[in-house]
Amino acid sequence: MRASRLTLPLAVAAAFSLAACGGSSSTSPTDGGTAGGGESAPAAGGDGGACDGATDLLKEICERGEIKVSTDPAYPPQSSLNDQTGEYEGFDIDVATEIAKRLGVNVGWEAPNWDVITAGSWNGRWDMTVGSMTPTNDRQKVLFFTQPYNYTPAVVVVRADDTAVNDLANDLDGKTIGVCSGCTYDDFLNKKLNIEGYTFDFIIDDAKVTGYDTDTTALQDLANGRIDAAITSVTTAQGYIDAGNPVKIVGDPVFYEPLSVGFDRSSSSSAESLFEVVDKIVGEMHADGTLTEFSEKWYGSDLTKKKE
Repeated sequence: MRASRLTLPLAVAAAFSLAACGGSSSTSPTDGGTAGGGESAPAAGGDGGACDGATDLLKEICERGEIKVSTDPAYPPQSSLNDQTGEYEGFDIDVATEIAKRLGVNVGWEAPNWDVITAGSWNGRWDMTVGSMTPTNDRQKVLFFTQPYNYTPAVVVVRADDTAVNDLANDLDGKTIGVCSGCTYDDFLNKKLNIEGYTFDFIIDDAKVTGYDTDTTALQDLANGRIDAAITSVTTAQGYIDAGNPVKIVGDPVFYEPLSVGFDRSSSSSAESLFEVVDKIVGEMHADGTLTEFSEKWYGSDLTKKKE
């Protein structure tokens, strides 16, 4: 569905940064099945699909009938825990569940801290991460990344009654801006965001960057008047606004970030064959409109195409 397929170096799929997310430290309350209480995946390996002839980590997943997936439930509508159903739901949840379905296995959810996910060396605690992660050059050193499954606009958010910020290229210079620590927004403000094949216009100068555990925490401090602005994804920002919080988005997106599925390069059982199969699945989900359907369901628009 994308105009052109991008591939990541050191494997068959290639490069483009942080999920714009921070992380939570809880483990999954539920596992298996589809987001929102759908049907469970079919038994692995019975249909001549990905599991036939599988090796290494992919073979282990097929034999156990479950793929362990890390995500971040602090980021609705990408991923959140529904208190009423006790299940995860959101765009990332639907994407991961569909990947598992096409592999022929169920999902076991994990929710580790963001910095633990991006560091690699997962030691088998989970097999795949689907948490709106941007494949920055640094992350590609420790993780395999599929082609992007989504492209999310990064936006500036200010308090709803703020009339001083209109021109993003000038009005935020020297201001205190909140972001999730170690995220692409952090790198953007520090002019260090680096993704092969992408260029960025670092329009904000001399920002006083305040780091938080999650974007949501930054938005809470913004609403309480502790910082001048925050940068987050348009999806997270709009979700926070829709929940009735006194903030607003100003100006155009400051950049668009590609989001990819990640795998640990240092896995004791090689994750490369799993990565290659999932990269192909993501491509198929683009081509058959599945990703567009999920994006329109959760975001109200199609964010699955690369913005130039």
